[in-house]
Amino acid sequence: MAKIAYEDFSGTSTPVTANPYDGIIEACNNDPKLIQARYDLHRKTRNQQQKDKILFPDFPGWILDEVLTKLDGPQRDPNFIDPRNCLVFWARPTQKIKSLIEIIQQKLKHVVPDLWLMPIDNLHMTAMEVTHSLTLSQIDALVDTLTPASRTIADLPSQPGSQARLIKPMLSFDAAALALSFVPAAGEAITISSTHPPRTATDDTFTYHHLRRTLHNLISSTGVPVASRYVVPSAHLTIARFNSPNPFDASNPLDLEAGRDMQKRKKLMHEIETINDWLESEFWPRSAGIRKCVTEAVNAKAGNMEEGRAAQSRDDAVGESTEVEEVIKPGGEWIVGEEKGLDFRKGTLWYGGGETIYFGRGVGQ
Repeated sequence: MAKIAYEDFSGTSTPVTANPYDGIIEACNNDPKLIQARYDLHRKTRNQQQKDKILFPDFPGWILDEVLTKLDGPQRDPNFIDPRNCLVFWARPTQKIKSLIEIIQQKLKHVVPDLWLMPIDNLHMTAMEVTHSLTLSQIDALVDTLTPASRTIADLPSQPGSQARLIKPMLSFDAAALALSFVPAAGEAITISSTHPPRTATDDTFTYHHLRRTLHNLISSTGVPVASRYVVPSAHLTIARFNSPNPFDASNPLDLEAGRDMQKRKKLMHEIETINDWLESEFWPRSAGIRKCVTEAVNAKAGNMEEGRAAQSRDDAVGESTEVEEVIKPGGEWIVGEEKGLDFRKGTLWYGGGETIYFGRGVGQ
């Protein structure tokens, strides 16, 4: 497996708690804007760190996943079987998110022809990794324990007040892989909502980090210990991996020195930054104009104003305020569970495989 450390780059120290997701929520005083800032700082700081490493003059080369290289690519071993079994609750992207990712993958392929792309139907975000790298029999024993609660857990996005919204897509990367990352919403683009019933800013107080905290609590309550590899503030889907020493030339993928070419590395970094500029300009919340909001003076001292008097009070409005309306282009927003609930899944699923045990109900289902 590619060896990349899961470090938290979100800035301030996080309290140590029994549920590791409590820490950031407590440090941010339960404020979705501060939680969003932690997620954003983490991914931007990490991107800069990884860019510096990739453009370092003595860059040692791309970090290859030893298992993936045996399963696919120029060094494939047809007799190899991935021994690592995992147990997870995945969030599956909406069709609009998948379409956006497909465009990004093709943009990357123009610069890195031998890049391994995650198949579109295999795309996933790990909402909660219960455990990983075990035998199938070990996984099955955990499944038996979790099964009575699995529907409640996987159906969580269908429950009122439990729909986490993600926005502001950005390409995140390191020397092993690339991912499309998001941050928790904090009231942006609520004034024009396509959801039914329409969302309010209050709905965004249940962030993706709150969702992960709730999942951790529900799983732990069954007696199954959660053994996730990382709890850093990140909401991402892996969309591509480096799978050969020279990803820049599909006809010569094993040439390590060619894969370390500085100009080609710079070109890739430039392409990533170009994609991120495009994502920000096209798929982040943006102004849709100014809306006038009438402030009504309604005298309700009696507590049961008649319809006629209510209408008169509307005519006697005491003023107007303005509000900037925001919109998000399709693909720039993801309500977790929008089309499907969580995918309770087991098996050799590192690259999108495995077997679904139960697919949860999604938003409004």
